[in-house]
Formats: sequence, C-alpha cells, structure tokens
Amino acid sequence: MAESTIPVDLFNPGQVFACLGFMELADVLLGEAAAGFDWSDKSRTRFRLTALGDEDPIKAAINFIVCAELRSVSPSAGVINTKKWNISTREMAIDEGFSSPLPESPATLPIELVKTGAIFVVDHWGDGTIRDNVKFWAGAGGYPGAALWRDAVDLVKDRAVASFQDPFALSAPQSSSFRFDWRRDYIPIDAGFSPNEHNEIEMVGHPLVELFAAIGLSHARPLRPTRRDKLSYRYSVIGSDQENSTLLPPTFLRAALGAVTLPFPQRTFCMSMGWPGQENQARCITTVTED
Repeated sequence: MAESTIPVDLFNPGQVFACLGFMELADVLLGEAAAGFDWSDKSRTRFRLTALGDEDPIKAAINFIVCAELRSVSPSAGVINTKKWNISTREMAIDEGFSSPLPESPATLPIELVKTGAIFVVDHWGDGTIRDNVKFWAGAGGYPGAALWRDAVDLVKDRAVASFQDPFALSAPQSSSFRFDWRRDYIPIDAGFSPNEHNEIEMVGHPLVELFAAIGLSHARPLRPTRRDKLSYRYSVIGSDQENSTLLPPTFLRAALGAVTLPFPQRTFCMSMGWPGQENQARCITTVTED
C-alpha cells in the first residue's frame, strides 16, 4: 500500500470535498482506498490516503485528470451537446440509464473522464433526486459544467502533477469556477465593489480544489438541514487527534460528509452562503464555523 499525506483546511469546504474526490478516484484507479483526517497537530491538519500498489495515490489522481480525455454525455447528442464549447459529446445507448432528469440545456450534462480504459463520471450538478445537488455556479448563458472543468484543467495542466504534496495551494488567475473554494469568491455588497467592474483586477482561484471537489460531490453531499434555506449546510469529517490512526474505507467518509453521527472521532462544521448576484442563481461560501 502507498500512502499520501497532504495539508487541508477543514474550514474550507471545497478542500474537504476535494479530499473525498482524491479518495474516490484513487479507489477506482488503484483499488482499496482508505482515508482519514489527522488533526493531531492543531496548527496543521492533514488528509491521509492509502491505496493498492506503489504509486502515490494523490499523484496518480492528479495525473489522471490532467491527461484524461474529456467528453460530455447526452441522451440526445444531436439536440443537447457541448459542441459549441469544443467539447465532444457521447450519445448514450438506448439501454443506458441517464443519471439525471432530461436536461433542457447543456449546462448540467454529466462528463466522462477517459484514460487507458478507465472511465470516471462526474455528474453531481445534474442530480435530480431528492438530494441537494450542491451546484453553486449559475451557468450564466448556459455555460456547462464540462466547459468549467476543461477551463480549470487548462489553467494548471503543466504544474498540477508537481503539486501533489500540497495540491490545494496551487493557484492561478481564474475568472469562473464551480465556487467550491471560497478563497476566490466574494459578495460585491460586502466587499464594497465588484472586481468584474475593474479589468485590472484578476481573481485568483485554486483549480485542483474545484476539480476534485466536483468529483467528491458525485458520491457524497453535505447536509442542507432545511429545504427552504438554500444558504446553510453542515458537513463532518472523521479522523483522529492521534498520529497514524486507522484509516477507513470510502463508505464512512461519504456518510460523514452528510453530517451523520458515526462511532469515530468526528468534527462537524456549519457553512453559510450568500448570493453574489441575483437571488436563486449563483451562491458563494461566506463563513464556516465548527460546532
């Protein structure tokens, strides 16, 4: 078994979601992933991840997303596709089940990442079940998740793999994102101005957080306690304040993200959001507190 250990800020929900994304991809690519959060050093919490083989699981996951072919998936590729954004679309076979309600636009089409026979699906933004889809971006003008993914990869493709020991620190000027990492976001009325009105200001994002958070949310979601309240969530992590504690399989970390009480050392956080623009469109994270 190979083990990766990376710094993580538990008060940054995007980083927590992204840790689960690393776990999910390592489980598919390498097998038998196990993970946990280590807060034994109060000044520097770390995420630990193991998987089969000798390859560093974090490095393997990053290499996969930057090298994989990207395509969207549509039940009717001739009608709803991402051709406009120069992203190919695979039409589903008649006997394939579509992962969400039939979309009205390309904005929420699922994507597939394909490399050397491995196919990984990212589709949380189109979830039509009773679960909250945790879609924070508005998709203005129908800009699809597939294009946001492509843009984020392009920003860091040449530097991503080299950042495997601290991937959440990798930054780049980023004009749009999935809005998972709140280091980039702002509420104009709170900030006192809008950077969109100042061409000389570039917003700096953290693309690997955005990408791996999207992967993590395809398998688990934070809890929205009240259906009417779209601006409040709760999430938990499981781990230990002891070094080298036992790591757990993905099932338990997925359940913890939904703030379910589990028989392991656990920390729970409350995430508050705001409307950076028109209400009921894009949302951005404003504050995070620990229970």
